[in-house]
Amino acid sequence: MLGIIEAAGWPIWLIIAASVTAVTIIIERLLTLRKSLVLPEGLLARSVQEYRSHGVTPEMLSKLAATSPLGRVLAAGLKNVKSSREIMKESIEEIGGAVAHDLERYLSALGTIATVTPLLGLFGTVIGMIEIFGAQNPASGNNPAMLAHGISVALYNTAFGIIVAVPALLFYRYFRSKVDGFIVEMEQQAIKLVEVVHGDRH
Repeated sequence: MLGIIEAAGWPIWLIIAASVTAVTIIIERLLTLRKSLVLPEGLLARSVQEYRSHGVTPEMLSKLAATSPLGRVLAAGLKNVKSSREIMKESIEEIGGAVAHDLERYLSALGTIATVTPLLGLFGTVIGMIEIFGAQNPASGNNPAMLAHGISVALYNTAFGIIVAVPALLFYRYFRSKVDGFIVEMEQQAIKLVEVVHGDRH
């Protein structure tokens, strides 16, 4: 493997750096975007029960906000529980935007890596081909075997670029879909909270 990396030339190091970054983002997002951490089971029911039993207190709000992204959204709504329905919804939407931004963290970088790495591979191949044909001259003669070997080495860059891009794109799409699902579910639970507080639901 090290021989292939050395043979592929300096452009391969750009692809390697992109692959390390992609793997780091994928691992971090896999650990962070777990449903148990983002949308804890039964959190809405527990929050409503505590609200009905003890009302809204600063300790309750801070504890709820610290539990999860959903907790932050619910805490924003309960903080304005004595306000009108519209103000309560506005506060939820405001925090919801910040929570959505946090859930989408690093996804644009992963999408960029998925897009750019094939181009980096093509760039490395072009550099390799330039070096190969630049080394050919009438004085030394053309060695077909050497030329074929040089072309295969240059194509390593394209291969590596595709190898990095495909998983990065798949995980980008997966995380994007997962975050969208989380946001929709958070919106639904926030609406339920507003309706419960204002007596539309029990």
